[in-house]
Amino acid sequence: MEMTATQPRFVLVAPTHPGNIGAAARAIKTMGFARLVLVAPACDIDGEARARSSGALDVLLAATQVATLDEAIGDCGLVIGASARQRTLNWPEYSPRECAAEVAEKTAGTEVAILFGPERAGLTNDALDRCHGLVYIPSNPEYNSLNLAMAVQVIAYELRLALAERPGAVPSTQAHPPARAADLEYFYGHLERALVAGDFIDPENPRHLMRRLRRLFNRARLDSNELAILRGMLSALAPGSGDNAPAASIQSPEADG
Repeated sequence: MEMTATQPRFVLVAPTHPGNIGAAARAIKTMGFARLVLVAPACDIDGEARARSSGALDVLLAATQVATLDEAIGDCGLVIGASARQRTLNWPEYSPRECAAEVAEKTAGTEVAILFGPERAGLTNDALDRCHGLVYIPSNPEYNSLNLAMAVQVIAYELRLALAERPGAVPSTQAHPPARAADLEYFYGHLERALVAGDFIDPENPRHLMRRLRRLFNRARLDSNELAILRGMLSALAPGSGDNAPAASIQSPEADG
């Protein structure tokens, strides 16, 4: 199958076992994908990783390695985190098939990342804060120990099926592209400073409320113009609070209609 739309990237956050990295490379290549990103891996790509990659050594050796999650997803308009268990957090949660359908809708013209956490603990709350939703793989409640590479394989399989139904890139009908993860991070910093300036949150303990606000705006799936409007509002209400974003990241909002 030739998938001409932008392929999603599979992001392994702080993987600890080289064999899992190699097996993940094999899993995504088997399903027709090639974009593997490693965030601060706690191991080297060694002989075991190469052996477990089998015929996917090209994908393994081409994997992008970065130091931070922000580097891995900064240009993405859709970020979905894989979870080994269902969460009580208030944000969208998808089955693997639902996740694949959502990604297929957004693939053309939008960078998409699927995040997988470390083998022992999964994604941290800070990593989940950067996700628009979660994908949960249903499993045996009495034994739900799913290997990292197996989880990658399940998601990659569903993505292949969903994208096979869209053999060509489908142009987006959105007037403005989804807000990039990097620009959302600038916005959240701007928002926190504006709320501190307005005495709305305690500067010594802002995390709980800011986490709730992140979930709210992540669910809203802001586009670039909406984000520019919000940042303009914050700058007007709290002058000097928005000095953290490079000029290239902020565009003047366009009026609707």
